Amino acid sequence: MKEYIFFDLDGVIIDSMSYHAKAWIEALSQFGLKFEYEEIYLYEGAIEPDTAKELFLKKGINLTPLFFEEIFKLQKEIFKKKYSKLIKPFPEVPQLLQTLKEKNKKLALVTSTHKEIFQEIFPKNLYLYFSVIITGDKVKKRKPNPDPYLKALQSFQIKNTHALVVENSPAGIMSAKNAKIFCIGITTTLPENYLNLADIIVKNHRELLDVLVNETK
Repeated sequence: MKEYIFFDLDGVIIDSMSYHAKAWIEALSQFGLKFEYEEIYLYEGAIEPDTAKELFLKKGINLTPLFFEEIFKLQKEIFKKKYSKLIKPFPEVPQLLQTLKEKNKKLALVTSTHKEIFQEIFPKNLYLYFSVIITGDKVKKRKPNPDPYLKALQSFQIKNTHALVVENSPAGIMSAKNAKIFCIGITTTLPENYLNLADIIVKNHRELLDVLVNETK
């Protein structure tokens, strides 16, 4: 019985992936680097020196930690200034969370977004649904490493077999699977073929709710 559900944030709870991508593309362009949206979506949640090195090598850039920090700092500044106020939850999310709460499910939010950004974009009325919130700065290694989801398990003091994860990106799905947790992929930002490591894939939040209600009985 899956009583615990761990949600990713961007692209699962809030409709924010396009804004993160825009900020990355604008920041990278200021360093003379051109990226497409799909490239950013594939690495969202794992854009850092150790996990996105290949992404930059394809552009002929040997990404150093210092260079990455410069880009990341600029990306955060652009995101906060131009896009953070535009972000909203997916329309079906409040009802989805309310239904799960009524069924006494324990929910966690597990995101690679840092606390400073999280506090700006996360809707205040959704806090009450989550018993545990883990932001990217709370773990040593972010997605696709298992650390974020292992920390969620530890926070609830449960085994991996008691939980499931909802993710929308390859890095997030890999993080869940590296933690040996059942994972549902949702095609909010990428098509199914990019999410094939997930145990099952749903097309939208309505289908997700149906699966969660059945899967967590």
